[in-house]
Amino acid sequence: MLGADGVNSTVRRLAFDGQAARDLGQYAYRWVAPRVDDEPVWSVQLGRGRQFLTIPISAEQTYCYYNDGPVADRPGWRDELAATFTEPVATMLKALDYDDSTLHAGPNQEVVLDSWSRGPVLLIGDAAHATSPNMAQGAAMAVEDAVVLASSLATAGSIAEALRGYEARRRPRTDWVLSQTHRRDKATGLPPALRDLVMRHLGEQMFRSNYGPLFVQP
Repeated sequence: MLGADGVNSTVRRLAFDGQAARDLGQYAYRWVAPRVDDEPVWSVQLGRGRQFLTIPISAEQTYCYYNDGPVADRPGWRDELAATFTEPVATMLKALDYDDSTLHAGPNQEVVLDSWSRGPVLLIGDAAHATSPNMAQGAAMAVEDAVVLASSLATAGSIAEALRGYEARRRPRTDWVLSQTHRRDKATGLPPALRDLVMRHLGEQMFRSNYGPLFVQP
């Protein structure tokens, strides 16, 4: 049996002694708004423990992400976001006034397990190794899981051997992503003056080093 049912996996709850996802002390809002910029680039504004991110996802739409730190959902979050960051925040928030059907709010969580399998049951994707979204690697890791699992099943002599080989191959990569997300989350808590100085002089180098190892085959 394969559990690919996300961070709050039912398969994990039933087959792995009820092991739950770990709360990261981050509450995030996500929604889709009309695209206002022709440039195909993402943009982020940083505050102390807060971030507002936009990513173009089509010719007409922009994905918006706001991490509000550990504070749970509350009625005034939109006003606080607008007061904290500059454009395109106000424009992106206006989209919610017209249509908030795409809005999703909830805590960021991670999943850390000693093993991803129990007998014939295997967890993959966020069900096995969800992390903070700051590297935007959730979907990528899940797709890589599927590719590596297919390869392992095709070459192993038994299901048990295939599952062992799959996890041995995937663990180093997903553990590395997990450690990177921890480092990046800690960096958001730096004093703004220090953070801005570091990002101004080392930002591009840090970005490339953060993602460099992911360009090799999974």
